[in-house]
Amino acid sequence: MDVVNQLVAGGHFRIVKEPLGFIKILEWLFSIFAFATCGSYTGQFTLSIECIANKSESKPNIEVKFEYPFKLHQAYFDAPTCKGGSPNKVFLVGDYSSSAEFFVTVAVFAFLYSLGALIVYIFMQNKYRENNKGPMIDCIVTAVFAFLWLVSSSAWAKGLSDIKLATDPELVIKDQLTQCEKDEYMKCKELRDPVVSGLNTSVAFGFLNLIIWLGNVWFVFKETGWSTPFVKYPPPAQEKQPAPETYNQPQGYVQQDSYAQQGGYQPDYYGQQPDYTQQPYSQGTYNQPGVPTSFSNQM
Repeated sequence: MDVVNQLVAGGHFRIVKEPLGFIKILEWLFSIFAFATCGSYTGQFTLSIECIANKSESKPNIEVKFEYPFKLHQAYFDAPTCKGGSPNKVFLVGDYSSSAEFFVTVAVFAFLYSLGALIVYIFMQNKYRENNKGPMIDCIVTAVFAFLWLVSSSAWAKGLSDIKLATDPELVIKDQLTQCEKDEYMKCKELRDPVVSGLNTSVAFGFLNLIIWLGNVWFVFKETGWSTPFVKYPPPAQEKQPAPETYNQPQGYVQQDSYAQQGGYQPDYYGQQPDYTQQPYSQGTYNQPGVPTSFSNQM
């Protein structure tokens, strides 16, 4: 318990709350459901054969069993001849082991890889991100598994469709028990169809795994950093320019400045006297008040 508490306190299990770790848990669980519903399947159908002339040879309840990996050509049942002879062995038709075994194999390896990747996420996160090799390998393997789920699920869906036809009691009677239609003293009928809901569920889990693994490619792809050249970042916000500093000027100077803007003289804020334009005076022309520079009437 102390070790678990230390791991939780250290943030090692925080990855399971993130999309990368949470989706990996979903991959692990759905992979189990996929190979469990397919690999553990056992089914059967029931039919009856009635001999009208010789009741003792009749078989009112014939159970035909089949199971994974669905090598139906090896499954058979004994059908009476209704003529006093030894019963005939009637074999089912078809071998669908390739698609079923391929589907289960992909599911098992997906289960093992997702479990191993989850352990690496939790206990070896630093090693996983070292030199960015872990995310790159993880992205490639995830993409490969997504492709394998697509191929295996499609192949298994087609194989299951053929299995349903090969194990339909009505079609078995029509194709394998042709004497039932030719011999008027022999009657064949179906009693119960096989229950294949578990196999339908396995196909559904196969395509759910495809969606989950395909979606996880994007989250692992972002961890690699390969998406950086394709991401357009918004332009940086322009910093506001500081307002120009204003000097604390006496109120009189401010009034003089507004007077200057109205057409008066320009004041000198450094303490110098303003430069007046030369104006004619009755006694002479002055550059500055009280200091004559020239006289119009000189002695």
